[in-house]
Amino acid sequence: MDSGASVRQTLRPMSAAELLTCIEIEPKKKAQWSVIWLHGLGADGSDFASVPPLLGLDPRHDVRFVLPNAPSIPVTINGGMRMPAWYDIRDGDLRTRHDEAGIVRSAEQVRALMAREVQRGVAANHIFLAGFSQGGAIAVYTALRNSQPLAGVLALSTYLVCADKLEAELQSANRGIPVFAAHGTQDPMVNMKRGVEMKDTLEKLGCRVEWHTYPMEHSVCMEELAHIGAWMNRVMGG
Repeated sequence: MDSGASVRQTLRPMSAAELLTCIEIEPKKKAQWSVIWLHGLGADGSDFASVPPLLGLDPRHDVRFVLPNAPSIPVTINGGMRMPAWYDIRDGDLRTRHDEAGIVRSAEQVRALMAREVQRGVAANHIFLAGFSQGGAIAVYTALRNSQPLAGVLALSTYLVCADKLEAELQSANRGIPVFAAHGTQDPMVNMKRGVEMKDTLEKLGCRVEWHTYPMEHSVCMEELAHIGAWMNRVMGG
């Protein structure tokens, strides 16, 4: 990790009305951009804490990374075991297993983190939402329903939730939002077909999607991180 960056853990109660606990990675100077990066099912914010220095971001961009921890809830598909999750998963069909109440709750929690970034001096259109798998589903869901334009969305190895309501709930402010979407061709957890369906839907709605595939399973690879960094540099530079 860059020695000029600082990392801190914010400790706050976890509820829809209060901020989630987060790992925060600060730039050398006052942050002008923020990335709120959501982990996958069963993980936590530390899962992507090593990623920022691997992206190759232009040092002229002062970027804060906010890595929240999902609350621990019972997950039906895992026998009701409690684990960090953005929403419950009830069965193996990604089209029907959506816990809409949990999705809405998590979107509210992400919006609270976004509001804090604005309070700390980062403009809404300088905020990226990013997420892997279940976290990516929440990132996309939240961004497209946000009333203020955002910088972009990173949707990694993920899929759409509540897709049947998306066209009606899509906010015009983010209809053309830049999206970096990527998927592993050998993903056994989230079939790449779901990722392609997400990409196609977002493109039809007017989003500017940059799509990548990689010969990997349900994970993130170094080539993908390089592509993410290049995409972010283009978005921030433009």
